[in-house]
Amino acid sequence: MPDYDVIVIGAGNAALAASVSAKSAGAPRVLVLEKAPEHDRGGNTHFSGGLFRFAFNRADDLLHLIPKAREVPGFMDGVEPYPAEAFGEDLQRVTEGHTDPELSRILVRNSYETVCWMAELGIGFELALSLSGVRVGSVIKWPKGAIVRAAHEGVGLSRMWFNAARRAGVEVSYDSPAIRLLQDRKGRVCGVAMRGAEGIRELSAGAVVLGCGGFEANMAWRAQYLGRPWDHARVRGTRHNQGDGLRMAMEIGAMPWGQWSGCHATPISADAPPFGDRELTDKTNRLSYVYGVMLNRLGLRFVDEGEDQNLYTYAKFGGIILNQPGAIAWQIFDHKVVGLLEPRYSTSPPVVADTLAGLVERLDLDRRAALRTLEEYNAAAGHGSFNPGVRDGMHTVGLALSKSNWAQKLDTPPYRAWPVTGGITFSFGGVKVNERAQVLGTDWDPIPGLFACGEMVGGLFHNNYPGGSGLMSGAVFGRIAGRSASAEARTAAD
Repeated sequence: MPDYDVIVIGAGNAALAASVSAKSAGAPRVLVLEKAPEHDRGGNTHFSGGLFRFAFNRADDLLHLIPKAREVPGFMDGVEPYPAEAFGEDLQRVTEGHTDPELSRILVRNSYETVCWMAELGIGFELALSLSGVRVGSVIKWPKGAIVRAAHEGVGLSRMWFNAARRAGVEVSYDSPAIRLLQDRKGRVCGVAMRGAEGIRELSAGAVVLGCGGFEANMAWRAQYLGRPWDHARVRGTRHNQGDGLRMAMEIGAMPWGQWSGCHATPISADAPPFGDRELTDKTNRLSYVYGVMLNRLGLRFVDEGEDQNLYTYAKFGGIILNQPGAIAWQIFDHKVVGLLEPRYSTSPPVVADTLAGLVERLDLDRRAALRTLEEYNAAAGHGSFNPGVRDGMHTVGLALSKSNWAQKLDTPPYRAWPVTGGITFSFGGVKVNERAQVLGTDWDPIPGLFACGEMVGGLFHNNYPGGSGLMSGAVFGRIAGRSASAEARTAAD
């Protein structure tokens, strides 16, 4: 008889979803191996904004998750349905058609059912008012599909998942890094070698679920797979995601899958620490660039800041910023839009001046080029009507690099600028899984007894991703992996 029915490696959103799912599906003995000490637990989930993107057909569908949402003035009038077709189209569009068709269908098809399952487990939700809601008159306008987040963001999500796991009877072992997968003579994964206070131990199991994240905290792997300057990028989340699960899986023949040269990156404060700060969590993010302009150290704009709503562009713009000279850019706003900036900007002081020339003089960039860029922008901007809640079509005319939406002139002092860099959130490369979240080998056959979920699943995202789909993917595939692992454990026991 094995020590455990199911062992789950990792303790973030995906892994804990898998552990609770395995328990719910009938696995009596489920163990979670958390590499970090208890005070540092939770993986990247703790550092996230807690946003969940999911498909729904009516505004009333959200009331199952947030019953009191109807009482929020202007909420019901501002919600547009987000059917499965729209979610699928967003995945296709932002990944430029590179999302894995089967995996994306699984994610979209199971998204609403999964958040409802989470709510039944005691995971609370709230409106993402400070993250994505914009009040226009008496109505709150939302980016489609990006309306609901976990109560108290990632900190709350992590805490609620640990509580759900405790209520379900899941055992959690801290300071317990897994170092190797065990296989029997037939190649079935039958346990894990882990390192604890007493040295290396081997734990047997009917099935193993890998949910321990990507390789974003591994400087050497970032240099190898992402290239320069990613080896020196700031890491937004946990320092523990070193690619351990990917290494262990590939050591026994798992198939690498997805974009190993790509990652989710985010514009963050240039003063952000090397790894995520557990107190600040995601408060170093700087995502209101759509309402201003961004200049690099050459004094030039380098992206169309208004290409789309920020939740569809920030994951790629972070990488673009990191690749600018000195890995630095300046986000510049005038006073008209200060009320639209997300609250996270308050965690660092801006540079402030009463004129654009005075502002530029205080920035570490090519001042002459920067002032010329801003003057040319102002001469070209202002065509159309400004509406912060939708892609408004207010654009520039005559610039080599246009701004497609929200292109107001910078003409109202005082002017503010925040220095930003690109912070890495998670790597896109992972292992290939099938519809049961089984890990496939390089022979295209499932590796018996091995499952994966969360950021370890390769193929969903490429170059970019729609905000909120990462946590949603973790919960969807975590639920599937736990259920499948429980069934596999019963089969192995027969």
